[in-house]
Amino acid sequence: MAITTKDSKNHRTLYFAIGFTIALFLYMAFIFVPNSSCFRLDVGSNSLGLSFSYTKDMVQSFFGSRTQDQLLCYSQFLKVWDPIFALISTATFGSWIVYIFKNKRLFLITPTILTMIADWSENYIELLMIKTYVNSSFISETLVSLGSGINSFKLTMSGLTWLIIVIGIILAIKAFFTKPKLN
Repeated sequence: MAITTKDSKNHRTLYFAIGFTIALFLYMAFIFVPNSSCFRLDVGSNSLGLSFSYTKDMVQSFFGSRTQDQLLCYSQFLKVWDPIFALISTATFGSWIVYIFKNKRLFLITPTILTMIADWSENYIELLMIKTYVNSSFISETLVSLGSGINSFKLTMSGLTWLIIVIGIILAIKAFFTKPKLN
């Protein structure tokens, strides 16, 4: 049985997906989590971006419960480590989608890319909120609403990405069990 160019491309995509998955887990274990420890608290939220939406009171509480050094650390985290995480996770999920759907329907990676763009945009908004809060203890309702809306969009696109992957796996399993057997 000869390996076609199409099979070769799909094998290469699988290697990329596995490689990006390993890179994602290593990044989380050795870079992402350790670099978030300087602004983490034992109680309460440790990230605005993990709530489906947030209010001005939530942001006030989040910022108010941290020291200036913790807010500076959080700013650095949003500028450096979180954008890299978004890039690696986009490559990971995108490559799995491409692999599962055998390089067809590439438009299905769109929610993954939109998640990354929304995450970067939300980080920028959060950085603006931190800057104004540190300089004047003021939090703009407009920035909070914008950040919260972008965050909701990001989490919706992330959920859609997972849904696409799960549906792809289900379709692949179904195809495997309904494929005619060669004798």
